[in-house]
Amino acid sequence: MLDTLSMKMCVNYHHLLCLLLWLTQCMASDVLSDDQSIVLPMLMPEVQPTQKETYLCTAFKMHSREHRYIVEFQPNATMNTAHHILIYGCKIPGYHERDTPRIVWDCGEMANSKSEYIRAPTCASGSEIIYAWAMDAPALVLPQGVGFKVGGDTGVNYLVLQVHYANVDKFINGGFDNSGIILKLLPQNTKKVNKRAGVLLLGTGGMISNKSLEHMETACTIDEPLELHPFAFRTHTHKLGKVVSGWRITPDGRWTLVGRHNPLKPQMFYSVKNKDLVIREGDVMAARCTMDNYLPNIIRIGSTGDDEMCNFYMMYYVNGDTILEKKYCFTAGPPFYYWSTDPIIPNDGYVPKTIDIEASRLSEDEQ
Repeated sequence: MLDTLSMKMCVNYHHLLCLLLWLTQCMASDVLSDDQSIVLPMLMPEVQPTQKETYLCTAFKMHSREHRYIVEFQPNATMNTAHHILIYGCKIPGYHERDTPRIVWDCGEMANSKSEYIRAPTCASGSEIIYAWAMDAPALVLPQGVGFKVGGDTGVNYLVLQVHYANVDKFINGGFDNSGIILKLLPQNTKKVNKRAGVLLLGTGGMISNKSLEHMETACTIDEPLELHPFAFRTHTHKLGKVVSGWRITPDGRWTLVGRHNPLKPQMFYSVKNKDLVIREGDVMAARCTMDNYLPNIIRIGSTGDDEMCNFYMMYYVNGDTILEKKYCFTAGPPFYYWSTDPIIPNDGYVPKTIDIEASRLSEDEQ
């Protein structure tokens, strides 16, 4: 089976080597390495999209009788080729062919009649985001004892790799691509994992008026009887984002920063600084993207590189086996939604002046 050295080789060497390693994985998917880990290269199978702003997906079936724990994510991609990459957990993938398990389909939201790929959603049912990558972010190793539980009876029957190809010039000139993420997993009987990981994604819809500074905000109440321990966060916008921040608000109106960053820096998962932070039932999770639209036209939230996005990913663990059922927190965004008009924000939507400033200002080490 592939070891850590092979993973690094796959990232650094020619894509034909990656393909060879991938084929080896397909033939021996249940063979364990010396440290009992399993390596799963989730790579695009030499694709050649020719339409810009193409989103391609391919599915990887998980073990149906036993679960596994993902403990490491190793990117095999560069921002020159892949605008961003997502890994979804699906109950049923958007498209699947029994005789062609590595089938690729167009899973973009934007209709494109010229697409050379079959069109289908990312997931047909049971969708959740497990990992996201962009802007040459480095590998992510989860904290000791923490893992994403997949396969078996988890409802994550498939992992789906989604790659956004914003620019396709290299493919029109004859190139191919095998961008993706290489996973390290541990088996069901491991004693190295005792905390289950999950991701809460906060985001907005909305628009940004031309020549204006805008706050795109979202908030949701945690209404499940769990204690969430956030350990990493990721921010994502396109070119207009200046600051993205995420907050925990207690029922009595105390705001605590979960994470804040410049979204134009490498879009990796950064460690949460407050290691003692716990999010409980009744707390509100909130996020803000501060956007500077210097362009002469209105920019709307959308899926292409010319649109914008406002996302805050919070990666957390629980001491137990139950994670959040509600995995997404989205609002309509401006001009329809702001924190100050949301009744779930304690004290009738009151945002303390210091929080209003800090939510849109980077500290020296965050710039």
